[in-house]
Amino acid sequence: MPSPSNSDELIFFVNGRKVIEKNADPEVNLLFYVRKVHILVFRCTKYGCGGGGCGACTVMVSRYNPKTKKIHHYPVTACLVPICSLYGAAVTTVEGVGSIKTRIHPVQERLAKCHGTQCGFCSPGMVMSIYTLLRNHPEPTPEQIMEALGGNLCRCTGYRPIIESGKTFCESSVCQLKGSGKCCMDQDEQALENRQEKICTKLYDEDEFQPLDPSQEPIFPPELIRMAEDPNKRRLTFQGERTTWITPVTLDDLLELKANFPKAPLVMGNTTVGPAIKFKDEFHPIFISPLGLPELYFVTTTDDGVTIGAGYSLAQLNDALQIIVSEQPKEKTKTFRALLKQLRTLAGAQIRNMATLGGHVASQPHFSDLNPILAAGNATINLISKEGERQIPLNGPFLERAPEANLKSEEIVLSIFIPYSTQWHFVSGLRLAQRQENAFAIVNAGMSVKFEDNTNTVRELQMFFGSVGPTVLSASQTCRRLVGRQWDDEMLSDACQWVLDEIHIPPAAEGGMVTYRRTLIISLLFKFYLKVRQGLNKMDPQKFPDIPEKFLSALEDFPIETPQGIQMFQCVDPHQSPQDPVGHPVMHQSAIKHATGEAIFCDDMPRLDQELFLAVVTSTRAHAKIISIDTSEALSLPGVADVITAEDVPGDNNHHGEIFYAQNEVICVGQIVCTVAADTYAHAKEAAKKVKITYEDIEPRIITIEQALEHNSFLFSEKKIEQGDVEHAFKYVDQIIEGEVHVEGQEHFYMETQTILAIPKAEDKEMVLHLGTQFPTHVQEYVAAALSVPRSRIACHMKRAGGAFGGKVTKPALLGAISAVAANKTGCPIRFILERGDDMLITAGRHPLLGKYKIGFMNNGVIKAVDVKYYINGGCTPDESEMVLEFIVLKSENAYDIPNFRCQGRVCKTNLPSNTAFRGFGFPQATVVVEAYINAVASQCNLLPEEVKEINLYKRTSKTAYKQTFNPEPLRKCWKDCLEKSSFYARKQAAEEFNQKNYWKKRGLSVVPMKYTIGIPIAYYSQAAALVHIYLDGSVLLIHGGCELGQGLNTKMIQVASRELNIPPSHIHLSETSTITVPNAVFTAGSMGTDINGKAVQNACQILMARLQPIIRKNPKGKWEEWIAQAFEESISLSATGYFKGYQTNMDWEKEEGNAFPYFVYGASCSEVEIDCLTGAHKLLRTDIFMDAAFSINPALDIGQVEGAFIQGMGFYTIEELKYSPEGVLHSRGPDDYKIPTVTEIPEEFYVTFVHSQNPIAIYSSKGLGEAGMFLGSSVLFAIYDAVTAARRERGLSKTFAISSPATPELIRMTCVDQFTDMVPRDDPSTFTPWSIRVS
Repeated sequence: MPSPSNSDELIFFVNGRKVIEKNADPEVNLLFYVRKVHILVFRCTKYGCGGGGCGACTVMVSRYNPKTKKIHHYPVTACLVPICSLYGAAVTTVEGVGSIKTRIHPVQERLAKCHGTQCGFCSPGMVMSIYTLLRNHPEPTPEQIMEALGGNLCRCTGYRPIIESGKTFCESSVCQLKGSGKCCMDQDEQALENRQEKICTKLYDEDEFQPLDPSQEPIFPPELIRMAEDPNKRRLTFQGERTTWITPVTLDDLLELKANFPKAPLVMGNTTVGPAIKFKDEFHPIFISPLGLPELYFVTTTDDGVTIGAGYSLAQLNDALQIIVSEQPKEKTKTFRALLKQLRTLAGAQIRNMATLGGHVASQPHFSDLNPILAAGNATINLISKEGERQIPLNGPFLERAPEANLKSEEIVLSIFIPYSTQWHFVSGLRLAQRQENAFAIVNAGMSVKFEDNTNTVRELQMFFGSVGPTVLSASQTCRRLVGRQWDDEMLSDACQWVLDEIHIPPAAEGGMVTYRRTLIISLLFKFYLKVRQGLNKMDPQKFPDIPEKFLSALEDFPIETPQGIQMFQCVDPHQSPQDPVGHPVMHQSAIKHATGEAIFCDDMPRLDQELFLAVVTSTRAHAKIISIDTSEALSLPGVADVITAEDVPGDNNHHGEIFYAQNEVICVGQIVCTVAADTYAHAKEAAKKVKITYEDIEPRIITIEQALEHNSFLFSEKKIEQGDVEHAFKYVDQIIEGEVHVEGQEHFYMETQTILAIPKAEDKEMVLHLGTQFPTHVQEYVAAALSVPRSRIACHMKRAGGAFGGKVTKPALLGAISAVAANKTGCPIRFILERGDDMLITAGRHPLLGKYKIGFMNNGVIKAVDVKYYINGGCTPDESEMVLEFIVLKSENAYDIPNFRCQGRVCKTNLPSNTAFRGFGFPQATVVVEAYINAVASQCNLLPEEVKEINLYKRTSKTAYKQTFNPEPLRKCWKDCLEKSSFYARKQAAEEFNQKNYWKKRGLSVVPMKYTIGIPIAYYSQAAALVHIYLDGSVLLIHGGCELGQGLNTKMIQVASRELNIPPSHIHLSETSTITVPNAVFTAGSMGTDINGKAVQNACQILMARLQPIIRKNPKGKWEEWIAQAFEESISLSATGYFKGYQTNMDWEKEEGNAFPYFVYGASCSEVEIDCLTGAHKLLRTDIFMDAAFSINPALDIGQVEGAFIQGMGFYTIEELKYSPEGVLHSRGPDDYKIPTVTEIPEEFYVTFVHSQNPIAIYSSKGLGEAGMFLGSSVLFAIYDAVTAARRERGLSKTFAISSPATPELIRMTCVDQFTDMVPRDDPSTFTPWSIRVS
């Protein structure tokens, strides 16, 4: 093995700067290198997941190809790129695209000005994805924009403005709504003008955009061209701390290396080896990287087929196949077209540009979308070694890893030969995933059939299934038995039965969903059967009958369309001062910095002297006694400074029931037992693995709500409200129904994981913390308690957070205390950044809920009595669960006026990590139960759900069940407008007609109304303070107690101060939130941020203006700067503290009444979906949202909040699924296992309208809209249920069925019961332990 002295210099460029790395370590990835290595420090590229699944770290890599003389630009996820693979490459990060210090690029400008950033953490990745596309296609199509963004996740915006910013570069960026050729902005212009209030639809001005000039892009470094063309290239070796990286330059050299190091992996894109090292602890002492070896990059065509070099990336494979398909007759390219279909949705653009064909084939992933098709198309693998060349079939034995059919350890894949298909040969690829794009398949298949010429007699049949076992599986026995059979229904019936017998998925199989996956196997087979029937019919319509017309739509996959839409809001009063920014769609104050990456997040702060990194050791048991903790091996490792345990906490280790370090026992999987502090995170993490903890299990172990009810395990006393006489009312109704609804939890998936920098000070036991939080005061309290010092010694600084959604209200306090204890013990600054998997495991999320209802109603749909009980899974400690439960109980009637109403709720104590605050705070879960029983009543009365909603909706000024008076007029307006403007009844009719014509696809619509509350029922939780300083040059420093989380709070505060001081926003600066400047600030949550901090800022500004009034009166025509100078000369204080006492809310739980909330936000949402009854996939066709915004201070920010919340809600109700084992272990710990919406999930048509109303209690008559949109996502859930109901009705099944959330593909498919679901064998639950369970 080479010694370090033999290590070569690694030469590459970053943003035009030459990098010569003398000590290149193969274990260091590009993301770590550019963010942390001293000579570069390009911190604008962000860490989001570490596994290539989120796109936050996207950068552009450019390489020169000496053969073609062309430069190839492509996007990569920097977290997966080993620096050693970059020899001779040019890397462009977001800093190299544009900067506020020099010049911003049109991509950055448009993303910002189109309001495509909120928290800004994903923005550098978004910029790089669009920028790389533009480097290759300066005038892209909308489809290319969608494709380029498919590998980037955003949790804030809902994607619509990001796509819109990209579409401004398209040749025709006008939306051409629905092919009419008209711009959606021009629709009903007359109607818009004629209304009493003028409605605006323009959130930005395209005329402001600087044009894109491709000639201004940086040139590719000429030195790299010379290096690439150097005829005397030699083998490169890079020796790291533990590993060696070798880059051969000839094929012979590669084969020599492979013979000498047969176990060394070949690394090209690192999309298989990289994640295995990171997540599965694989270790390889040697890596061989033939990247750029010319013999691996080629396409050759013969009469029989096409041979493609193993070095081609999947993106290059896609391009090559597109050319072949365009040049060859259709009948020859069936395999290629099947591959192209899968390539469109396989991973995201970054991974497709990194992963190679050879790597994909050789690694034989069990989930592969391509290998089953290659096998079905009779592909051959061309192998080479020192011994010579040989071919092996890419077939069942190879995919099932049979030793005799596999590669030998010294062999490499040279190329893949894909034969042309023939006339009587059909090849198909099919898949179904949790999400349409960038998600592993739940089941996929490659199938092919050859017929005897001019017949439908099977000559050869092949079926391969992925994601159904540890390898891709071949149904070879079934295929053999079917040879000679006619391609008809009888054959299909036998095929389904036999394939289920042959492809056996064990009941406890990893990944769960066993019955569903078995159903998918035969559902996909049925789709293939139909497709072949259709193909035969096209070849000879006389001989082969076509499939029934009602079945045709089963063959079509849901298309990926570019979304269109309009955003409508109230125009600013023409008489308003042009300088006054209130009411205007002002860009987020940090948007440009977000887009250039120069907005500083916590981990972007430079490294401090003696700084240590913290890694956590978490419990692997749900409920157990700690017998011993052995840290000796961990402490002996290099770089380790200390291991911190409960013994090291100077003050409280249990503060208000929240435990910092586990002591004596653990109460959930994921509880922090100890932490390791070391000089690098890699050293800390390595040492954390070596801490040995011995446990002794304690009974009971309670994981689910049902188990908690069984053991009477609760955290708080019951909460209850009641009005009328429920029991009496039940005696006088026509019908009574009972039911229960399960609503599972949700992961926050903020893009920036929990990040804390704790700095101990030399004097007075002071500690400074920099962190992303919604509640700095809470962090201060917990750190002070843990260190046993007064709060005045703890300073918390909060600049911005990369998303929060409730997940950064209480959890940063716990993690802040843990890091502060480590800083206190070591005496060194501590940088504590949770990896995505640890963040998801430790911090938990939204409360799973079980709702049980009993409803009494009349036959005409009038509901007379409701008795509902809610149980939420609180986890193991109190956290925010009591308040979440109170909100659930108080808001549980939603928009319906029920005269006799009773609601009771309990928080279940379980051995799961404590669930916490999450956008909507219980309302999105509880109201699913409400809408479910409305639907059940409608079903019983043979009415549309919308008719039952209309009947029971609040109609006049009324009192809630807890006796708070309100006027539902804005609710009625939103409801009426939503039904009318969405053309609900006409579209409902059209959906019914579609459903009659289509058996396997169904459409559904739903409209949900909403009565949402703002704020907290405790008055002192809505107080706020602000500090305003005016300096002698007239500039203003504004400080308030709220936290900027991406919602644009700071932008709105600048708008408020600008109006109150009557100066331009450019005069006003807002730096950060800190416990030093504004003490005792309450949390930024409950949609109250602008309400309460705005009032405090207004108060401070008004105090200052009152002081300035005498000077202004003396010199009314003077300038602001002159007035300020004069005030100083007259010794008038130019600093003021503003204060808002808070909304005077209250709730008396004994009397079950109170003025619990300051005001209500109303809304309604209509969604239309289409479902595939065979797979459970769904497509959101259109959404109309009508939101009572009163008067929007900033329509761009508010629409962004509504859209973002809606998409987050839609994810919660459909595809986001947390999987727990029966032992309480969270399986879903990253973007691979937990699917949030991507660009492909948003509505094809998306309309948002702000409805004007009055709200005198709030600043400028505005309303808090941060959370309200979340529940409106349930219109998608109930539209899905409407479509499922249509399918069940056609199949003669019962009208009523259990509704639960999320409506995953599994739930949709298994509820659409048919002959295939009936065919699938069921396992006796008492004979196995399932892989995952429901915890609601």
